[in-house]
Amino acid sequence: MIETLINPADSAERRAEKLLTIAEALMRRVEQATDDSGAAYAQFQRAALLEDQVRERTQDLGRALDLLNDSNARLAEAMREAETARQNLSSAIETVQEGFALFDREDRLVMSNSRFAMHMPDVHAQLQPGLAFADYVAMVSRSPHLALDGETASDWAQGRMRRHKDRHVIFNVRLGGDHWVQVSEHRTADGGTVILQTDVTEIILAERHERGKLLDDQARMIRATLDHINQGVAIFDAEARLVGWNRRLGALLSLPMGRLRIGASFEAVLGQLPMQFDGLSQGALKDWVAAPARSPLDFSVRRGGDLILDVFAQGMPDGGFVFSFSDVTAERAALEALSRANETLEARVMERTLELEDALANAERANASRSRFVAAASHDLLQPLSAAKLFISSIAGEGLDPGAQVALEKAQNALMSVEGLLDALLDISKLESGKAAVTVGAVSLGRLLRTMAEEFAPMAAAKGLRLVVVPCSATVESDPAYLRRILQNLIGNAIRYTSQGRVLVGARRRGGVVRLEVRDTGPGIPEEAQNDIFKEFHRLNARASASEGMGLGLAIVERACALLGHPLGLTSEVGRGTCFMVQVPLSEGTDTPVRTETPDRRRGPVAADKIAFLVENDSELRRALGLLLEKWGMTVLEAASGEEALALIEEIGILPDIFIVDHQLGEGMTGIALLSRLRAQHGRVPARLITADRGRELQELAVMAGIEILYKPIDPRALEAAVGQLQAPTT
Repeated sequence: MIETLINPADSAERRAEKLLTIAEALMRRVEQATDDSGAAYAQFQRAALLEDQVRERTQDLGRALDLLNDSNARLAEAMREAETARQNLSSAIETVQEGFALFDREDRLVMSNSRFAMHMPDVHAQLQPGLAFADYVAMVSRSPHLALDGETASDWAQGRMRRHKDRHVIFNVRLGGDHWVQVSEHRTADGGTVILQTDVTEIILAERHERGKLLDDQARMIRATLDHINQGVAIFDAEARLVGWNRRLGALLSLPMGRLRIGASFEAVLGQLPMQFDGLSQGALKDWVAAPARSPLDFSVRRGGDLILDVFAQGMPDGGFVFSFSDVTAERAALEALSRANETLEARVMERTLELEDALANAERANASRSRFVAAASHDLLQPLSAAKLFISSIAGEGLDPGAQVALEKAQNALMSVEGLLDALLDISKLESGKAAVTVGAVSLGRLLRTMAEEFAPMAAAKGLRLVVVPCSATVESDPAYLRRILQNLIGNAIRYTSQGRVLVGARRRGGVVRLEVRDTGPGIPEEAQNDIFKEFHRLNARASASEGMGLGLAIVERACALLGHPLGLTSEVGRGTCFMVQVPLSEGTDTPVRTETPDRRRGPVAADKIAFLVENDSELRRALGLLLEKWGMTVLEAASGEEALALIEEIGILPDIFIVDHQLGEGMTGIALLSRLRAQHGRVPARLITADRGRELQELAVMAGIEILYKPIDPRALEAAVGQLQAPTT
């Protein structure tokens, strides 16, 4: 109950007063009590104890009061300092030359200086602490001092609030009376907002003035430029009113000065000109001018009888458009003159083209005739050449005296030279006519180089030269026959033109190709003559005799390399030698062997008691072949045609041991047809087809029929080898 009588909110003096009142009441109660002295004494003890508690509580309250007084003193000092700081801050922001305002993190105005919103007195009067930022923006948007420039107050306020979301933003606001204020807004660290307003009217006006001066200078420069160009120019604004032109325009269109004035309409300036339009009507031009969107326009007009103007019109971004007029009278006249000249020239070119076509046709006919003549002449020459070689072979070794034997050998060498020349002519004819067919496949260089070494070793030894052929195991991609001919000609030439030293033949691998090289220690080839050596019948210094060659070897090499796509190279040094190089691609396939026949010389009859059937329509060649076969101990049956041969076999009823048949037998059946008939009737019989035709088509026919070919002029050794095979199993 005592605690309830004492209010903690009472002051210390009030509490002491209450305690004294309680003590007096207790004392009176003790004095008036009728109890025994023990009870009174107990009451007195309790009163004394209560007085001690009151005294202690009073002391605690005194100390608390001292602390409170001290805190109040410190708070008063802090409030004085805060007020002083606030006054200092207000004084500081008041000294700022820009308008200043601070909003807290709740977007409530904390404070602002007297310059903030000073250009809007109606807004400035309502700036009080606690004003919401949105309300401030709404007041600004509705202020009559704000220049909205076509915006509504609501749109401006929404745009301002969008900018307020950025942490830092700077923008310009135009006010009435052509005043400008730059607003700079930044976020503080605690999320508040600081706004600075700077009057930039003088800066804007100065920039506008400078820009106006610059535009004036540019206008003068543009004007000077327009007056110095050769085209007439007219510039119209979006309302089709003249805003610019140059002096050339009036001269080209013969416009009076009264028409060329600022603000004149298009109709008054150009719409009524007496001009003839090319490619565009005057109505279409007026429609283009009236259109809201204008694509570039290009047309021509004629003024008077002579002047021709090219006109180009184009719209501008501001809705205006510009016309330019160019005098093209001289150019058009030149074009017309050129057109007339072209017509004359075309007629002359056509006439000349027809002449050239006739000349080309004549040249092609002549070339075809030459090719046919070379082929026919070669064939006709091969017939007697074969006969001559066979006659000489038939009389060789028959007890002739030494002088006759020497003469016979010289005749045989001469015939071999003629044979080589005819082969070269045939090769050149096929390569030039484009009728040369190639069969590209895998070719073993090892086998080919060994063959070259065996073939040319005697020729090199006869001249005292050392022929070195370096072995090579590579397989290349080429035509075996033409690659063999290329190497034959290069090695033969090297030996022919080298008088001492050596000839080296080898191959170098470089990446995916092999470079075949033929080096000699001959006299070398001067640089100025290196292109000529590949011409037909060209022999360097004419040192070689006709019996040694007619200068066709390198011509064949060049054409064969071009046909096969094998690059051909040449390096030479006068006095030290020459190196020819042929680059051939490597192959991954198996090699295609080059079939060659190098029969051994046999002593005595090679096919005694054998019957040979000779079918040849040339009587001299048939006689020469017959003599040679009879010399080898054979019985010879002869026929001039296939039909005659079939009739003779049927008549005698005997099948010969070997058939030697010419392919071209005149009007009747061919040699392949005859052999096919014989094999159909009598089975597979030994046979050889003889011909001067080295064409691919005949080779393919012979392969399909399974018949081997002996080419004219017939080499007696090859014929001897074919006859000698009769002793082997039938093929």
